[in-house]
Amino acid sequence: MILSVSRRTDIPAFFGEWFINRLISGNVMVRNPMNSNQITSIPLSPKNIDCIVFWTKDPTNFLQYLDHIDRMGYKYYFLFTINPYDKEIEENVDFKKNIITTFKTLSNKIGKEKVIWRYDPIILTSKYNLKYHSKWYEYLAKSLSGYTQECVISFLDQYEKIRNNIKDLNILNPNRFAIEQISERLSNISHTYGINISTCAHDFELQKYNINHSKCIDDKLIEKIIGEKIKVRKDSAQRKECGCVESRDIGLYNSCQHYCKYCYANCSIKSVENNIKNYDPDSPLLCDLLRGNESITVYKKSKSLKISKVLQQELI
Repeated sequence: MILSVSRRTDIPAFFGEWFINRLISGNVMVRNPMNSNQITSIPLSPKNIDCIVFWTKDPTNFLQYLDHIDRMGYKYYFLFTINPYDKEIEENVDFKKNIITTFKTLSNKIGKEKVIWRYDPIILTSKYNLKYHSKWYEYLAKSLSGYTQECVISFLDQYEKIRNNIKDLNILNPNRFAIEQISERLSNISHTYGINISTCAHDFELQKYNINHSKCIDDKLIEKIIGEKIKVRKDSAQRKECGCVESRDIGLYNSCQHYCKYCYANCSIKSVENNIKNYDPDSPLLCDLLRGNESITVYKKSKSLKISKVLQQELI
């Protein structure tokens, strides 16, 4: 099993103590976001979890737990987002210089191949134009050169639920020419600093600029990290354009305190604040408590994807 931690919130930034407690206990529970009376109980044995994929904008406070996670036998990598925006868009994200320092510290500790830089989403306005992105992308690429091998980019998807949050930004919908123009520029910068560049969940082709489609949950990278082949399929729960393989997410919507205006995982600051009130690092649920009337089922896919183990199970 591949554990996603998490598309729905920044667990490394805000809930590190809760997560390490879940690993120590050997179990986590996740409430169905579509049916609050349904809870899935997920065993967290390192024998069943082939790899953990961490999604974060700032794992500074999480670094203290990595040695413990290593000793427990878990394998993992990080998808680490560093964007060029200020407090206008990313209200509660730390200063870039501090986050870059954390990125370098993490890379030195676990290896640059396990820290994927995400420049995502690319927002275009009269202020955040080609010149702006070129300047900031080069600054970040130069700063991170030698500390990562890959950068994943994507352009903003204006989901219905975020439109109210971004209405004052006067965001432009880029045409194909604008997308290609900025992609070519970012690709040239990436090449200069020895960073491969790819896109996330887009259907347009940019291969002529040496930009391929990526998989954030990447089976090939996981195989390199764990040293074994795995048998896994594309994640059918994600968009058609998404190349990610199947994983199990343990996060909670409306709990990320970065308060980025483009975030699809938060409805509003108030909804986040309401959930944060329920945060208990010892609870099996993130920012939530058991009510006593739920239907709890054990996650059936909590098993290793390693081919040798899959074959053994099929022979039983």
